[in-house]
Amino acid sequence: MDLIDTHSHLYLPDFDEDREMVMENALANGVGRIVLPNIDLTSAARLHSMVADYPDCCIPLMGLHPSSVDANFRNNLQEVFSLLEKNKYYGVGEIGIDLYWEDKYKEQQTEAFRLQVDYALKKNLPVVIHARESFEEIFAVLDQFAGQGIKGIFHAFTGTVEQAERVIKLGFKIGIGGIVTFKNAGLDKVVAHIDLNHIVLETDSPYLAPVPKRGKRNESAYLLYIARRVGEIHNVGIETVAGITTNNALEVFRIS
Repeated sequence: MDLIDTHSHLYLPDFDEDREMVMENALANGVGRIVLPNIDLTSAARLHSMVADYPDCCIPLMGLHPSSVDANFRNNLQEVFSLLEKNKYYGVGEIGIDLYWEDKYKEQQTEAFRLQVDYALKKNLPVVIHARESFEEIFAVLDQFAGQGIKGIFHAFTGTVEQAERVIKLGFKIGIGGIVTFKNAGLDKVVAHIDLNHIVLETDSPYLAPVPKRGKRNESAYLLYIARRVGEIHNVGIETVAGITTNNALEVFRIS
């Protein structure tokens, strides 16, 4: 199998003690490529270091995570854009709006998101979107770019069937992770209504480990459990899930 983990933060300190083993586990479980979205300026050097160590596996993105947006976001964004100009990245991410904890910087998050989408569109890059308690706010920004060809992934999707349909209509793929394996989350019922041609798989490591690893540190090798559950939902084999979702990911990130 050839699986792609479309969202993983393996460069974080959580993996400093055994990163090489984690990468070996991923390869042994058919996860040959791993997309690494950035978080903020403090994580960029770690991301670059991991890409240098594993150039054949790691696919870097650059962006400013909504939870890192504050009153100084414009200066931080300038540095992010500078990095995007200097280095090879396959997309802008992870970006978006997160209103789960508080909405203190809602206006700043919205503007940071808009500016990064605008940059991605001008550079013909996909975006990876973090939407937590913020679907309507995200849609409102994307509607400003309607018809201009912006593409990407709604990462860690936990929305409704109706929201999934709207995401697909916008031309985006839907990132499905470990939550689909959680018994009472209800995401499995939504995924049943989403054609595999619109799905990509992700772990969001080190977060949101799937069953049977729930509660432990997540890693890219566990993508296998997510692929298996999606296959069960759609009544197809894991090889079919791997083939379709990998092709979807290659399309999004324009990888031959």
